Amino acid sequence: MSAEWDPRFFERSALYEPLRPSAAALGARDWPTPADLQRLLSARAMPVVSGGGVPIRFVCAGAKRTRFEDRYEPRIYLRGEVPVRARNWHDLFNALVWLAFPLAKGALNARHYAALRAQQAAGAPNRGPLQDALTLLDESGLIVAAADGGLLGKLEVFAWKDLFWRNRTRVVSGMRFYAFGHALYEKMLAPYRGISGHAIRLGVDQSLLAAPLDGQLETVDAGLARQLLDPAALCSTRELAPVPVLGVPGWHDANRNEAFYDDPGYFRPGRITR
Repeated sequence: MSAEWDPRFFERSALYEPLRPSAAALGARDWPTPADLQRLLSARAMPVVSGGGVPIRFVCAGAKRTRFEDRYEPRIYLRGEVPVRARNWHDLFNALVWLAFPLAKGALNARHYAALRAQQAAGAPNRGPLQDALTLLDESGLIVAAADGGLLGKLEVFAWKDLFWRNRTRVVSGMRFYAFGHALYEKMLAPYRGISGHAIRLGVDQSLLAAPLDGQLETVDAGLARQLLDPAALCSTRELAPVPVLGVPGWHDANRNEAFYDDPGYFRPGRITR
């Protein structure tokens, strides 16, 4: 991905809506620094903390170290340090997701840390299915909130055209898609047919869908955090529903045409495993 800075990147697609308040507040003419991101953290009414309860700090990424305590997730959990590489979209989006979904990111960090501790204690050389699921959500996750259970059912059986085209009005009024994975945000800088998110579903009241964005994000963030803190939840990538994100109404200009949904290579049939 190009390292060229675009201060208005959040206007490229409605997918960026959860990041817009923080991204606009940066007002950066050049790449934001960890200090710029820290300024946004300091302006929040409530502190943002790691899974271990330590206040989050955005810091310059340094050389990789081998000690367990210096690995990526333990470093966040134990010291609150979120590394940010210079002129790097991937790390910038990760920082902005911490600002948009602080409770969920903290819960995800807690699950990651516990899984790494268990792996270390067992002497297991490879990561397990839980860690794969957590990483997939962190990188490519979507939060799908709906007041209409019938719409969530269509998503679960991959009825994409029925969901996104035939029921487009119902989707717009009764469903919300929030990008969570920072790699997903990065991919949408140069969208291509084939981009998929992996969704966690949340049932919500209809009133939430008409609330201001900050209220929506607060409620959805808390709901996702509760799911992630349940040790019985998200133990396999099969629990996440693949979603062809370019099909979400309003996220990509081409999906205003019905024929866009007739590509079986992108809008694949299937069913998720609960």
